[in-house]
Amino acid sequence: MSSASAAIPQPGRTKAFLRLVMIEHSVFALPFAYIASLTAMYEWDRNIHWGRLLLVTVCMVGLRTFAMAVNRIIDREIDARNPRTAQRELVTGAMSVRHAWTGALIAVVVFLGAAAMLNPLCLALAPVAVIPMVVYPYGKRFTNFPQAILGLAQAMGPIGGWLAITGEWSWTAVVLGLAVGVWIGGFDLIYACQDVETDREIGVMSVPARFGVPAAIWGARGCHAVTTALFVWYAVVTDAGFFFWLGLLIVAAAFLYEHTIVRPHDLSRVNRAFFSVNGFIGIALFVCALLDLLVRGLTV
Repeated sequence: MSSASAAIPQPGRTKAFLRLVMIEHSVFALPFAYIASLTAMYEWDRNIHWGRLLLVTVCMVGLRTFAMAVNRIIDREIDARNPRTAQRELVTGAMSVRHAWTGALIAVVVFLGAAAMLNPLCLALAPVAVIPMVVYPYGKRFTNFPQAILGLAQAMGPIGGWLAITGEWSWTAVVLGLAVGVWIGGFDLIYACQDVETDREIGVMSVPARFGVPAAIWGARGCHAVTTALFVWYAVVTDAGFFFWLGLLIVAAAFLYEHTIVRPHDLSRVNRAFFSVNGFIGIALFVCALLDLLVRGLTV
């Protein structure tokens, strides 16, 4: 085999890397970056700029891929000691650490390159966005509130989406970013409840491990109440119309459903709440936000 052919990633490795970073979970963050970007376009000149929207997509997927790969690399020893995560690719050997680092570095280079193509402010702030992505997996080693770091990392998506269009800082985007960060931090509190016994045994820090599952569930409910309030704030400051408010009603109903099926003493439907309900929330609000902007005059 030539050195050139050896440098080409093998299909099996590529597939393993995509499983490693759970590429399909981009659905949680992408819709909100799109909402911010499209709202900024509406306020700017009421036209959809497809090239910039494509670059926003590349930035989001690139940064998220880097973050997930680094998370898996740093946590591989913890994952090996947890029955729920013991089948992850870096634990089983389906993906080597070297190849995972290669994928992570390619992803962050793609992210930085796309940011550079957007505007100088995006390029200047891009390295700042990388920091919480690396800090988060270490969070469970020094704080009982690693979800707060995760929320900060996720809040950067909508803020970056707005900056990508205008090249200027926006507190309106910060409101949406905070809503997304608190939302994701809240449902990660629920997700972490699955590992409470293992976390306590191996010394991983988290809200459920420190304060118990009931406290984590109530914390998640509080987070999602705050998320709803922040979404309402965003709707007010952007003069949102009927369809966006309809989207908020759908989101509120989804939150109520999520907290109906997950209870402190019944975690059997955590995966449904985490994957299905939260994926639905992002897509539903994006569709409603897009319809609202189109009705109000956004031109395709």
